Amino acid sequence: MTFPRIAVDAMGGDEGVRVMVEGAAIARRAHADFKFLLVGDQQRIENALESHPGMRGASEILHCDDVISGDEQPSKAIRRAKTTSMGLAVNAVKQGDAGAAVSAGNTGALMAMSKIALRTMPGIDRPALAALLPTLEPHDVVMLDLGANTEADARNLVQFAIMGAAYSRIVNGFERPKVRLLNIGTEEIKGTDALRDAAARLTEAKGLALEFDGFVESDKINRGETHVVVTDGFSGNIALKAIEGSARFVTDLLKQAFTSSLRSKIGFLVSKPATELLKHHLDPNNHNGAVFLGLNGVVVKSHGSATAKGVAHAVNVAARLLENNLTQRITSDLAELGEDALRKNGSGSDT
Repeated sequence: MTFPRIAVDAMGGDEGVRVMVEGAAIARRAHADFKFLLVGDQQRIENALESHPGMRGASEILHCDDVISGDEQPSKAIRRAKTTSMGLAVNAVKQGDAGAAVSAGNTGALMAMSKIALRTMPGIDRPALAALLPTLEPHDVVMLDLGANTEADARNLVQFAIMGAAYSRIVNGFERPKVRLLNIGTEEIKGTDALRDAAARLTEAKGLALEFDGFVESDKINRGETHVVVTDGFSGNIALKAIEGSARFVTDLLKQAFTSSLRSKIGFLVSKPATELLKHHLDPNNHNGAVFLGLNGVVVKSHGSATAKGVAHAVNVAARLLENNLTQRITSDLAELGEDALRKNGSGSDT
């Protein structure tokens, strides 16, 4: 089977071309059937490919030396969509020259360009940014929205739940992922009207490939008790930053503790296998690759500071979504729900 190639914005991210090309090369070891469109400065890409000769036959270079900066306003960035590496990578998906785009560049600009170029899928009002977070269980948890929409009504939250469940089925293999809405408590009376309304709709919905399991508080996100956590982009982004900050705090605290004295250093040597496991589990590169769900095409956002291993993980996410037809799965699930179920009492309104 021939899969559509993946467009890689080789100029995005803190490390730029070298890391983006190396990450794509690592990912190709697990997805040998995929080919790549590497977008960026041709000479720099060719120099990077010298270290990965196996990528040459699997790659085409689209020259572009114009780059979106990390602090550029999305409103300004979209005006240069036709001349920048990020914009050309997304446009390749729009034109059918690639099945997915991967970038480590400016998140806001990437979202703006993607929404304009690819538009939202039929039945989806707003796209959402979804990512994988580590848990105490063998599986990761899918969380969305993480910043694409500062506000979300009940209809949006239901759509996010459907998209998140489809994503979880692909990356974690669950036939009916357990979905919960992020809230300030687990009781049915807690939360905003939008949260309670969304919970009611998901509870009443029939035929969906998910199991709605009520509300979850932020301190339980990483317990592994749920497979998909749904919220608006404002709350989701705050929760994500808090989780990432806590992970860095723990690792820095351990580093300080183990270097505080000779006795502590000896203790570190004894416990090194356990600390290495902890380090691996908390390493963001092992969970890299946020996805803009709900678009007519696959767009994956890599951390700007990702290593080659992290970029490879993001490219792997794009490849798996293409292999498993993410957009078709979401379309099918929306059809199962039906338009009336998205409306309160079939009225077509959230009021």
